[in-house]
Amino acid sequence: MSDLIARTAIDRRLAEIVGPVIEGLGFELIRLRLMGGNTRILQIMADRPEGGINVDDCGEISTAVSATLDVEDPIEENYVLEVSSPGIDRPLTRLKDFETWKGWEARIETTELIDGRRRFKGTLQGVEGEEVLIAVEEGKEEVVIGLNFDWLSDAKLILTDELIEEMLRQKKVAEPEDGQFDAIEEDGDDESEPTKH
Repeated sequence: MSDLIARTAIDRRLAEIVGPVIEGLGFELIRLRLMGGNTRILQIMADRPEGGINVDDCGEISTAVSATLDVEDPIEENYVLEVSSPGIDRPLTRLKDFETWKGWEARIETTELIDGRRRFKGTLQGVEGEEVLIAVEEGKEEVVIGLNFDWLSDAKLILTDELIEEMLRQKKVAEPEDGQFDAIEEDGDDESEPTKH
């Protein structure tokens, strides 16, 4: 399991418990974080393999995960479970994500300094073996560099108008009702911002 999905030892243990439950429901675990504080928060980010998770899906995952964690009881303190969709500027946590989102802008951070820097911003160029390829600006030129997946500490898509349009298009494709989209989508009157579930 990659550090991008589950970072700490407890995160990894929890991911090993809840991952199969989430997959059994037909979803994928994107990221899991157990946050500290007075009341601990277990944040689980999930998605459908083809994208397009909704509020009801998050509720279904939450119910199943809660039941499993009650039995396994890996968290000693009280905690609150939060299940969400990845959002538009989604984190990229698995090697396949970098292939799926090829051609889109991303921001990547590495654990070690590479050529004197840890942060890279550019256009994803897919993967080659265990390397994530990204085209970055070097002066006036665009250079494609390969970053070993194991070096990555954080990676996410950059929020652009094009990305928002693509996500809305995917959402429409994923959720047709009776072969029709609702009137708001058809008329294009929906001015509301996309929100996380």
